[in-house]
Amino acid sequence: SRIFRFIKRPPTLLHSVTPISLQADSANRPSFFCPQRVIVKTCNIIGSGIFVSPKGVLENASSVGLALIVWIVTGVITAIGALCYAELGVTIPKSGGDYSYVKDIFGGLAGFLRLWIAVLVIYPTNQAVIALTFSNYILQPLFPTCFPPEKGLSLLAAVCLLLLTWVNCASVRWATRVQDIFTAGKLLALVLIIIMGVVQICKGEYYWLEPVNAFEPFQKYDVGQIALAFLQGSFAYGGWNFLNYVTEELVDPYVNLPRAIFISIPLVTFVYVFANIAYVTAMSPQELLASNAVAVTFGEKLLGVMSWIMPISVALSTFGGVNGSLFTSSRLFFAGAREGHLPSLLAMIHVKRCTPIPALLFTCLSTLVMLCTSDMYTLINYVGFINYLFYGVTVAGQIVLRIKQPDIHRPIKISLVWPVIYLLFWAFLLIFSLYSEPLVCGTGLAIMLTGVPVYFLGVYWDNKPQCFNTFVGMSAICITGVMVLLPSPRTQGHYAIVFCYCKHKYI
Repeated sequence: SRIFRFIKRPPTLLHSVTPISLQADSANRPSFFCPQRVIVKTCNIIGSGIFVSPKGVLENASSVGLALIVWIVTGVITAIGALCYAELGVTIPKSGGDYSYVKDIFGGLAGFLRLWIAVLVIYPTNQAVIALTFSNYILQPLFPTCFPPEKGLSLLAAVCLLLLTWVNCASVRWATRVQDIFTAGKLLALVLIIIMGVVQICKGEYYWLEPVNAFEPFQKYDVGQIALAFLQGSFAYGGWNFLNYVTEELVDPYVNLPRAIFISIPLVTFVYVFANIAYVTAMSPQELLASNAVAVTFGEKLLGVMSWIMPISVALSTFGGVNGSLFTSSRLFFAGAREGHLPSLLAMIHVKRCTPIPALLFTCLSTLVMLCTSDMYTLINYVGFINYLFYGVTVAGQIVLRIKQPDIHRPIKISLVWPVIYLLFWAFLLIFSLYSEPLVCGTGLAIMLTGVPVYFLGVYWDNKPQCFNTFVGMSAICITGVMVLLPSPRTQGHYAIVFCYCKHKYI
């Protein structure tokens, strides 16, 4: 506090601005009526996964029939996990999702490790891959006889990322409208795939759906490989916990959060299962496994001159996916900074727009760094295991919280049977995934554990040198002045930052 000057906040500033987590300006706060919640949640789940994961699921499931069962079971498990998160979300009503829940239940180190792996790899890598998928499907039609140049892919991906970062910095409402528009576009494309599949079935093209052929394995069944098939399927369902990251920005989450879960996840499961059924009506398992872009191959077989619809649909899907990931990850970093696990600058919001601009810019820059990395798919495999590990830790925290604080107010309270079912599936998935891919999963664990010394040096150690604290504080003052930022509501009671903002002369 020695490096800040204390002043009385200007009345005009406080009259026109209220932070997002407390009572955001009505023009910028997402009203999030239930239909909009369903759209946003559905958009954040349906991304590039449905155009990538079918190959991975089928390859590890070893038969079409078992692959379809994997898609259905994964949807059911996802719904159970979402219900567990819904109880935690209204019991611990903080933005930040599983990071906030793990930190409050298991302590600072566990929460920091969740945040560490998310900041270091999960979100930047996922956003980079989705953005590169967007650029690939935009440029591929322009290079019909070869692959697009790598520099062109990276440049277009960076443009996509920068544009959506600007949209999220400008207005929360604009960001949610982008979700609405692009969700509608990609759902229409998936509806087209499903309709074409129904037409194929009506024509008698259902050879691989007949039970005798569907469960005919093209390789030997293996429990470890089946676990990896579930892991691949869960990647496509990623984003199911999206609304838990913005709990504080929602209106009436006690009613509409479970309602959004009951509508969106069954809808996504239906779309995924029937999209995969449509794929196998036009392609044999061998053709599907030989394709790196399943939807494009599907379109080329059935759409003829209209096959360009598929690359466009994937581009729409991934554009909305980047937007949703930016929206979510910036809130996670915002929550982490507000709890002292990241620099306090990331816990600040814009004075008028009520958007976490520093957190968004940090997310954008870390993703741009990932765009320079060539082998990101291996990183995704590493952190996919860790991501699911923390899902289980969070659901286990629900049981721990029931034991430690049985009388705490729970606006949503589900039977403990559901978290137990989820944890049994979680244990199966992790044990057999580690058995099948010890190097990949072990590397993911190693990346996570690098956060332990960082936590003790950066967070747990209070008596840091004064020169370090002064440098960080002065940097925060300068940046907040340039961006016209306010501290988050949790820190406003402790100090007021003096803005170096020439227009109002708050110096």
